[in-house]
Amino acid sequence: GGAVPEDYLFEQVLPEAASLHMSDLFAPGKDTLLLYSYMYAPDAQRPCPACTSIADSYNSYAHYIGERVNFAVVARAAPEKLAALASARGWHRFRFLSSANNSYNRDYHAEAADNPTDQQPIMNVFQRRDGVIHHFWASELLWAPRDGQPRHVDMIWPIWNLLDMTPEGRGDFFPNVFGD
Repeated sequence: GGAVPEDYLFEQVLPEAASLHMSDLFAPGKDTLLLYSYMYAPDAQRPCPACTSIADSYNSYAHYIGERVNFAVVARAAPEKLAALASARGWHRFRFLSSANNSYNRDYHAEAADNPTDQQPIMNVFQRRDGVIHHFWASELLWAPRDGQPRHVDMIWPIWNLLDMTPEGRGDFFPNVFGD
């Protein structure tokens, strides 16, 4: 971990438009924050289909997560793009943030340092201790050697967890979230 280098300023699109610092994402009495980095590059026409499927599930259970810890989804795309996406998908139950104007994605391994279009999905966990925010954990299995699909977000993606219980397994399956 280590202390977070700055109090990042995000543009929130859900539940309502607002500018919020990372420190504002901590509700009173809750000192843990989960931030999922959603792959939606600034110039991308569409976001990642897998991330979209994951966010679809967050819309169903984010309020349960919020009973215990703070939770948000952050993407590099502009707030207007994120708001349009949220509206089209019917998302309304999780905090959705734009990091278009800060270095959060680069600093926490959600994009390549030299290329903001090279996005990576990653779950980061932060903890507030004595008023200071510290990085606690990240789903870094993305960079582990593998044979086949990466498994870094398995524990947070219900679809793959369910398919892994079947005789066929997940195979090369990715959900068709955009209907094409």
